[in-house]
Amino acid sequence: MKTLIYIILLLPLYIIAQEQTSSEKFWKKLEIHCGKAYQGKITAGGVEGDGFTGEKLVMHVRSCETNTIRIPFFAGENKSRTWVLQMNADKIMSLKHDHRHEDGSEEKLTQYGGTSANEGLPNLQMFPADQHTSTILPAASTNIWWFTIDETSLTYNLRRIGSDRLFTLKFDLTKTIETPLAPWGSEN
Repeated sequence: MKTLIYIILLLPLYIIAQEQTSSEKFWKKLEIHCGKAYQGKITAGGVEGDGFTGEKLVMHVRSCETNTIRIPFFAGENKSRTWVLQMNADKIMSLKHDHRHEDGSEEKLTQYGGTSANEGLPNLQMFPADQHTSTILPAASTNIWWFTIDETSLTYNLRRIGSDRLFTLKFDLTKTIETPLAPWGSEN
Protein backbone atom coordinates (compact mmCIF):
# COMPACT_ATOMS: atom_id res chain seq x y z
CA MET A 1 0.00 0.00 0.00
CA LYS A 2 2.87 2.35 0.85
CA THR A 3 4.43 1.73 -2.59
CA LEU A 4 1.13 2.59 -4.30
CA ILE A 5 0.93 5.88 -2.42
CA TYR A 6 4.48 6.77 -3.51
CA ILE A 7 3.64 5.96 -7.12
CA ILE A 8 0.51 8.10 -6.98
CA LEU A 9 2.46 10.99 -5.44
CA LEU A 10 5.41 10.75 -7.85
CA LEU A 11 3.43 10.15 -11.06
CA PRO A 12 2.68 13.86 -11.66
CA LEU A 13 6.40 14.68 -11.28
CA TYR A 14 7.29 11.94 -13.77
CA ILE A 15 4.74 13.25 -16.26
CA ILE A 16 6.04 16.82 -15.91
CA ALA A 17 9.64 15.62 -16.34
CA GLN A 18 8.67 13.80 -19.56
CA GLU A 19 6.97 16.82 -21.16
CA GLN A 20 8.82 18.13 -24.21
CA THR A 21 10.12 21.68 -24.49
CA SER A 22 8.86 23.94 -27.27
CA SER A 23 12.10 23.46 -29.17
CA GLU A 24 11.79 19.68 -28.91
CA LYS A 25 8.21 19.87 -30.22
CA PHE A 26 9.43 21.97 -33.17
CA TRP A 27 12.25 19.45 -33.75
CA LYS A 28 9.80 16.53 -33.80
CA LYS A 29 7.56 18.34 -36.31
CA LEU A 30 10.57 18.80 -38.58
CA GLU A 31 11.85 15.23 -38.13
CA ILE A 32 8.57 13.90 -39.53
CA HIS A 33 9.77 15.20 -42.90
CA CYS A 34 13.21 13.58 -42.79
CA GLY A 35 14.13 12.14 -46.18
CA LYS A 36 11.45 14.14 -47.98
CA ALA A 37 11.80 17.06 -50.40
CA TYR A 38 9.41 19.94 -51.06
CA GLN A 39 9.11 22.77 -53.53
CA GLY A 40 8.79 26.33 -52.35
CA LYS A 41 8.27 29.88 -53.48
CA ILE A 42 9.35 33.34 -52.45
CA THR A 43 6.56 35.12 -50.59
CA ALA A 44 8.50 38.26 -49.58
CA GLY A 45 11.66 40.05 -50.63
CA GLY A 46 12.44 38.45 -53.95
CA VAL A 47 14.08 40.66 -56.57
CA GLU A 48 15.15 39.93 -60.11
CA GLY A 49 18.76 38.73 -60.23
CA ASP A 50 18.92 37.64 -56.57
CA GLY A 51 19.67 34.02 -57.51
CA PHE A 52 16.27 32.85 -56.22
CA THR A 53 13.61 34.68 -58.22
CA GLY A 54 12.52 32.65 -61.23
CA GLU A 55 14.35 29.51 -60.05
CA LYS A 56 12.87 26.21 -58.89
CA LEU A 57 13.25 26.32 -55.08
CA VAL A 58 13.62 22.98 -53.30
CA MET A 59 14.35 22.01 -49.71
CA HIS A 60 15.28 18.46 -48.75
CA VAL A 61 15.21 17.38 -45.09
CA ARG A 62 18.18 15.18 -45.89
CA SER A 63 19.46 13.94 -42.56
CA CYS A 64 18.08 13.84 -39.04
CA GLU A 65 20.58 12.88 -36.38
CA THR A 66 20.04 13.08 -32.62
CA ASN A 67 21.13 16.73 -32.36
CA THR A 68 21.57 17.82 -36.01
CA ILE A 69 19.13 18.22 -38.90
CA ARG A 70 20.59 19.10 -42.31
CA ILE A 71 18.32 20.68 -44.92
CA PRO A 72 19.88 21.37 -48.32
CA PHE A 73 18.19 24.27 -50.09
CA PHE A 74 18.51 24.44 -53.87
CA ALA A 75 17.78 27.39 -56.15
CA GLY A 76 17.66 25.96 -59.65
CA GLU A 77 20.98 24.20 -60.36
CA ASN A 78 22.71 25.92 -57.42
CA LYS A 79 23.22 23.28 -54.74
CA SER A 80 25.57 25.34 -52.56
CA ARG A 81 23.34 25.91 -49.52
CA THR A 82 22.47 23.71 -46.55
CA TRP A 83 20.65 24.84 -43.42
CA VAL A 84 22.09 23.08 -40.39
CA LEU A 85 19.93 23.06 -37.27
CA GLN A 86 21.45 21.84 -34.03
CA MET A 87 20.00 21.24 -30.57
CA ASN A 88 22.24 21.71 -27.54
CA ALA A 89 21.98 20.05 -24.12
CA ASP A 90 19.78 22.89 -22.82
CA LYS A 91 17.28 22.25 -25.66
CA ILE A 92 18.22 25.51 -27.38
CA MET A 93 18.51 25.44 -31.17
CA SER A 94 21.04 27.05 -33.47
CA LEU A 95 21.06 27.63 -37.22
CA LYS A 96 24.10 27.68 -39.47
CA HIS A 97 24.24 28.27 -43.22
CA ASP A 98 26.73 25.83 -44.77
CA HIS A 99 27.77 27.20 -48.18
CA ARG A 100 29.90 25.10 -50.55
CA HIS A 101 31.48 25.44 -53.96
CA GLU A 102 30.69 22.86 -56.61
CA ASP A 103 33.90 21.00 -55.72
CA GLY A 104 32.68 20.68 -52.11
CA SER A 105 35.06 23.20 -50.58
CA GLU A 106 33.62 25.82 -48.24
CA GLU A 107 32.78 29.24 -49.62
CA LYS A 108 34.41 32.27 -48.00
CA LEU A 109 31.11 33.27 -46.38
CA THR A 110 29.84 30.14 -44.66
CA GLN A 111 28.77 28.82 -41.27
CA TYR A 112 26.98 32.06 -40.44
CA GLY A 113 23.73 32.09 -38.46
CA GLY A 114 22.67 32.30 -34.85
CA THR A 115 21.36 30.67 -31.71
CA SER A 116 17.91 31.00 -30.19
CA ALA A 117 17.74 33.06 -27.02
CA ASN A 118 15.24 30.59 -25.52
CA GLU A 119 13.24 27.44 -26.34
CA GLY A 120 11.06 29.30 -28.83
CA LEU A 121 7.62 28.00 -29.70
CA PRO A 122 6.51 24.60 -31.03
CA ASN A 123 5.85 26.19 -34.44
CA LEU A 124 8.45 29.02 -34.43
CA GLN A 125 12.21 29.14 -33.84
CA MET A 126 14.20 32.40 -34.11
CA PHE A 127 17.95 32.80 -34.57
CA PRO A 128 19.54 36.23 -34.04
CA ALA A 129 22.97 36.65 -35.66
CA ASP A 130 25.88 35.33 -33.59
CA GLN A 131 29.40 36.71 -33.15
CA HIS A 132 30.84 34.58 -35.97
CA THR A 133 28.27 36.09 -38.34
CA SER A 134 29.09 39.63 -37.19
CA THR A 135 32.79 38.97 -37.74
CA ILE A 136 32.63 37.49 -41.24
CA LEU A 137 29.64 39.49 -42.49
CA PRO A 138 29.28 42.77 -40.52
CA ALA A 139 26.22 43.85 -42.55
CA ALA A 140 24.39 40.78 -41.18
CA SER A 141 25.05 41.64 -37.52
CA THR A 142 21.41 42.61 -37.08
CA ASN A 143 19.98 39.63 -39.00
CA ILE A 144 17.32 37.47 -37.45
CA TRP A 145 16.45 34.21 -39.17
CA TRP A 146 13.41 32.16 -38.25
CA PHE A 147 11.54 29.07 -39.29
CA THR A 148 7.84 28.39 -38.89
CA ILE A 149 6.22 25.00 -39.31
CA ASP A 150 2.66 23.70 -39.29
CA GLU A 151 0.81 20.82 -40.93
CA THR A 152 0.90 22.41 -44.39
CA SER A 153 4.03 24.54 -44.68
CA LEU A 154 7.51 25.44 -43.53
CA THR A 155 8.84 28.95 -43.92
CA TYR A 156 12.40 30.21 -43.84
CA ASN A 157 12.63 33.90 -43.05
CA LEU A 158 15.30 36.59 -42.81
CA ARG A 159 14.82 40.10 -41.39
CA ARG A 160 17.66 42.62 -41.17
CA ILE A 161 16.78 44.90 -38.26
CA GLY A 162 17.15 48.59 -39.10
CA SER A 163 16.43 48.05 -42.78
CA ASP A 164 13.59 47.09 -45.09
CA ARG A 165 15.26 43.72 -45.73
CA LEU A 166 12.77 40.86 -45.39
CA PHE A 167 13.05 37.59 -47.24
CA THR A 168 10.62 34.68 -46.91
CA LEU A 169 10.50 31.27 -48.56
CA LYS A 170 7.42 29.08 -48.10
CA PHE A 171 7.50 25.34 -48.76
CA ASP A 172 4.37 23.26 -49.30
CA LEU A 173 4.60 20.28 -46.93
CA THR A 174 1.46 18.67 -48.35
CA LYS A 175 3.19 17.63 -51.62
CA THR A 176 6.49 15.79 -51.66
CA ILE A 177 8.60 16.00 -54.78
CA GLU A 178 11.32 13.75 -56.17
CA THR A 179 14.31 13.59 -53.83
CA PRO A 180 17.15 15.63 -55.34
CA LEU A 181 20.78 14.60 -55.60
CA ALA A 182 23.11 15.52 -52.75
CA PRO A 183 24.15 19.13 -52.19
CA TRP A 184 27.64 20.23 -53.12
CA GLY A 185 30.12 18.88 -50.58
CA SER A 186 28.09 15.78 -49.64
CA GLU A 187 28.04 12.26 -50.94
CA ASN A 188 24.90 10.93 -52.64
